[in-house]
Amino acid sequence: MSLQIKELVLENPPVTETNLVLGQETSTFKEVTSTLDPESLKTGDIVVQPLIFSNDPTQRAWIQKGLDPKRMYVPPVLKGEAMRSLGAGKVIVSKSDKYKVGDIVIGLLSWSNYSLVNELRISTKVSDPNADLPTYLSLVGASGLAAYYGLTEVGRVKPEHTVVVSAASGATGIIAVQYAKHVIGCKKVIGITGSDDKIDHVKKVGADVAVNYKDPEFKKQLSDAIGPDFADVYFDNVGGEILDFMLSKVKPFGVVIACGAIAGYNDHSKGFIRNWGQIITNRLRVEGFIVTDFKDKHAETFVKLFTALQQGKISLSDSINLVDLSSESNSLAKIPEVWGQLFSGNKVGKLLTRVSKI
Repeated sequence: MSLQIKELVLENPPVTETNLVLGQETSTFKEVTSTLDPESLKTGDIVVQPLIFSNDPTQRAWIQKGLDPKRMYVPPVLKGEAMRSLGAGKVIVSKSDKYKVGDIVIGLLSWSNYSLVNELRISTKVSDPNADLPTYLSLVGASGLAAYYGLTEVGRVKPEHTVVVSAASGATGIIAVQYAKHVIGCKKVIGITGSDDKIDHVKKVGADVAVNYKDPEFKKQLSDAIGPDFADVYFDNVGGEILDFMLSKVKPFGVVIACGAIAGYNDHSKGFIRNWGQIITNRLRVEGFIVTDFKDKHAETFVKLFTALQQGKISLSDSINLVDLSSESNSLAKIPEVWGQLFSGNKVGKLLTRVSKI
């Protein structure tokens, strides 16, 4: 029997701000309907019913107008193509030897009621049928893996280090703070966040100090927190003005972990850097990375992160925001608006969207 596919495609690739309301002339996305004959699947294809979508700032970079695919780590989403997201879903049709009907999988899915994907877009199968999928997508999804690999593989962080983490209340930052402090055992962990409530949360999970970048005295407060000997490692999730300032606060031969640049995603002028000379004069190592760079280590990394969770060294309590659209008559139309909450800065931790239940 044929399946009716409803999906959101990129209608107006944005240059600056996005319009996440459907049905308008300038809407970034458009809902389209098509029919899929399961018999048309090729070897290795599966149809997945999405259950929960991960919302990640990097998705904004995928849809930017005028992208050069040769400069992207994944193919960009082009006009007319379905929007993609890391997500958890249930296999309902399979022509794959790796995944059978009923399996719960994690992979790159489309914003749709049913996602037709090749098995290569699936990163893992959730073997435990009772697994808590929100925790799974937060801890060993892109955010948790970015925190782990950023600290261990890129930053090579050690117990004697002073580490500064920006967007410390965000999905990656909240795990980076905890892993640095409670697992690696860093001497000092400083979190940068955007409100006094978030300061309290970041300190609650393990930061020695947290500062509010919206405070008029922010730069002085951050300088005082770091101290006269500067920071060994800066875990950058934002780019822009905060990165620019932190380049002057990392000690000679220190490291900047370049994980995200959300400050400039909707306005490139806010991503400009003036302190480039600090990299030269202080011989800083600035290194970007993508979690798939370390895909061969994922299995052992999953074990380490879940062990840290079980031991209480990482806590996700109050750090997962699950927006449940599963009872909505047209949950698809509201997916972009939930994703857009990432850029308002109002949430703590991981933002997820539930679109259906098992």
